[in-house]
Amino acid sequence: MRKNKVKHALRDGGVALGTSIFEFGTTGIARIAAAAGADFVFLDMEHSGWTIETIRMLLATAGAVDLVSLVRPPDLQYHLLSGPLDMGAMGLVIPKVETEEQARLIVQSSKYFPLGHRGAAFGFAHDDYQGGDVAAKMKSANEELLLVALVETAQGVENANKIAAVDGIDVLWVGHFDLTNSLGIPGQFDHPEYLRGVDRILEAAERRGKAAGFMAQSVEEGEALLKQGFRCLAYWGDTFIYREALSRGITALRGRIPMARPASRRPLDRGER
Repeated sequence: MRKNKVKHALRDGGVALGTSIFEFGTTGIARIAAAAGADFVFLDMEHSGWTIETIRMLLATAGAVDLVSLVRPPDLQYHLLSGPLDMGAMGLVIPKVETEEQARLIVQSSKYFPLGHRGAAFGFAHDDYQGGDVAAKMKSANEELLLVALVETAQGVENANKIAAVDGIDVLWVGHFDLTNSLGIPGQFDHPEYLRGVDRILEAAERRGKAAGFMAQSVEEGEALLKQGFRCLAYWGDTFIYREALSRGITALRGRIPMARPASRRPLDRGER
C-alpha cells in the first residue's frame, strides 16, 4: 500500500487538510482537489447514494495523484467496509460510532491478520495489481490504513474516551449535524450542550494521542477549529463550494448590468403611417 501521508502527518502531530465529495462523481474531481492543494478527499457513500462502482472509479482516478482517498460507507457492516478497501481506499470514515465495541469491530473488519480478519486477496486494485510478498503487503496495509470514527450521537460523546482508546482508531471526527439532532437541538451549533459535546470529543482525542476532525464551512471557521485543536479538516464539500462560488459570481454580475437605455424614437415616414 502507498504511504499514507495524512496518517503520518497526524501521527506526528501535524495537520491534514482536504475536502468532502458528495455529488461530483467524475473522473477529474480527485485530480482537481489535488491540484488545489488538498491532502485528502472524503468520498461520501452515506448521503450521496453512490454505489461501489462509482467509488471504484473515483478511487482509481484518485490513484493517479498524490492524494489520500477516504471513503465513508453508509453503515458499519463488514461488506460495506471491505469493498472500498479492496477498491483502493486508503482510509474509512465510519458513521455513528457510539461504543468501544463498535470501534474494535471497525479495526477487526479493516485490518489484516494478526490485527483483524479482513479478507485477503492480492494482485487487485488495493495493491495496484502488483505481485510481491503477501506478508509484507498485509503489514504495510495495516500500518498505512487510516480509520476515522464519526462521533455524532449523545452516546458517542459519552463514550468518546473509550472509542479513542481503541488501538487502530486514528481520528475522532465530529458529525455536527447528527450530533445536534441526537441532542435534541437540531442545527443549534451555538447551544452549550453541543459545544460541551464537541469539547469532550476533542479532549478524548487529545488524551489518547489521536487527531480530531471536522468539516469547516469557511476559512474563518477552519481557523477557529485549528486554534481549538482540530488537526484533520475538510474544507466544506463540492456542492456547497460550487453553489457559493456560483452564487457570488452571478450576484456580482447582476449588480454590474448596465442600465437599459431608452429606445430612440424617429419620426414615422409618410409611407409608414
